[in-house]
Amino acid sequence: MQNRSPHNAASEGLRAMVVIPARLESTRLPQKMLLADTGQPLIQHTYQAALAARLPVEVLVATDHPSILEAVEKFGGKAVLTDPAAQSGTERLAEVAATRADIELFVNLQGDEPELPGALIDQVIDLLVEHPDVPMATLAVPIRDRRLLDDPSCVKVVCDARGRALYFSRSRIPFPRTWDDTYLGAEPPIFLQHLGLYAYRRELLLQWKRLPAQRLERIESLEQLRALENGLPVQVGRTEHASKGIDTPEDYRAFVQRYRQRKP
Repeated sequence: MQNRSPHNAASEGLRAMVVIPARLESTRLPQKMLLADTGQPLIQHTYQAALAARLPVEVLVATDHPSILEAVEKFGGKAVLTDPAAQSGTERLAEVAATRADIELFVNLQGDEPELPGALIDQVIDLLVEHPDVPMATLAVPIRDRRLLDDPSCVKVVCDARGRALYFSRSRIPFPRTWDDTYLGAEPPIFLQHLGLYAYRRELLLQWKRLPAQRLERIESLEQLRALENGLPVQVGRTEHASKGIDTPEDYRAFVQRYRQRKP
C-alpha cells in the first residue's frame, strides 16, 4: 500500500477538481440528497466536506434533476445538469470532463458522503501525481471486524506489491483456507475495504463509455472492475479512517444525531 508523500497536485502543476454526482431518486432512501433534517440538504453537507480539501481548485455537483441544481445554487454552490440516463456517477464525471480541458484530474465524491475528511480527497489526488503511469486511483481501509468480511455491501479489494488493485469483490478476498483470528489484527492488513472515492485522469474519463462493460463488472455490479477488465491499473492508497455513507433511513438518522451533537 502507498503512503502519502511530500508531492502534491499543486506542486506538480496539475489542476484537480471534485465532482459530486447526485441523483434525485435512490432505492433505499428516496430523494436523500434533499433531506434537510439538519437545516441543510444532505448534498450541502457533502459539498462543504469537499471544500475542506486543500488540492482541488473547484467543487461541482453533477446532477440529473433541476431540484438538486436549485438546492445547490441556493446555498451558493456550483452545479450542472447531466444526462438523466447516465448509468453511473463516473458517466456524469465524464460529461463534465468533456467540457473542462483546463482540468487534468477529477475526483468522484459520492453525494451521500457528508462526513468524508477532506484529507482523503487530497490523498487520492496525490496518488495520481505520484504514479503518472496510472489513470485511476482509489482508497481502502483495513477491515478489523469479521462481520464485514461476509457482508456483500462491504466491497473488498486485494492489491499487488505496488499497491495496485488485483481485484474488487463483494465476497471475502483473500479467502483463508483455515481461519485464524489473528488475521484481523495483522499488519500490514490482510483484508481491505474499498472506499467509493475515486480520482481519474481526464483522458480515462473521455474514453470511459467506450470501454466495454465485461462479465465481472456485471456479475459483481462494481463499475471499478471495468478498468481492471480492460487492462487499466488502479492505484490503491491505504487510510485508517472510513467515513459512513448515507444509504438507509437509519444511516441518515444517525448522521443527523451526530451533526446535532457536534453543532455548538
